[in-house]
Amino acid sequence: RSVDLPRVGMANAKSKATPTAAIGRDGMKRYLIFAAVVPLFGGFWLLLTMTIMGGYWTHPHKFAEVGKLLVVFVKSLQYSYLFGVVPALMLGAVDDILLHVKRIAPGLRVLLLGVIGFIAAALISGSRGQDRGLLQFVMYGLVGFLPAIIAAWIAHRLADEPRPQPA
Repeated sequence: RSVDLPRVGMANAKSKATPTAAIGRDGMKRYLIFAAVVPLFGGFWLLLTMTIMGGYWTHPHKFAEVGKLLVVFVKSLQYSYLFGVVPALMLGAVDDILLHVKRIAPGLRVLLLGVIGFIAAALISGSRGQDRGLLQFVMYGLVGFLPAIIAAWIAHRLADEPRPQPA
């Protein structure tokens, strides 16, 4: 015996899809975007922040030394994804929650994600190391801010369903 189960997010001739079902249809795309983008940009900005705070950029550099930085970034990319995918998915979940709040516009949602990423990264890493000034706090905060706004913007462009315009 076969039983017909309703399909979530799929409209058929007998039933109408609800707005939440339409949003849920592409929900996993949002998480994939965050899992792919946040560790990539976050890892690069973390490496850049660590080199700035370590004094690597205090003297003029040759192009070969910038190449060395990129080689280190490529070699450490696997660790960026290893340690960055869980925070990325957490930001994706917050973005998914904020998507369901109708009064929050997409631009404000992107900004809120950036602020949440900034606060989380700055509080976790901003007070470590020998320097404990404003520059260190801001640089480590940007490790969370920049990837969060980039991923939220990409998710808005690729995964959000268009909202109906009021008539």
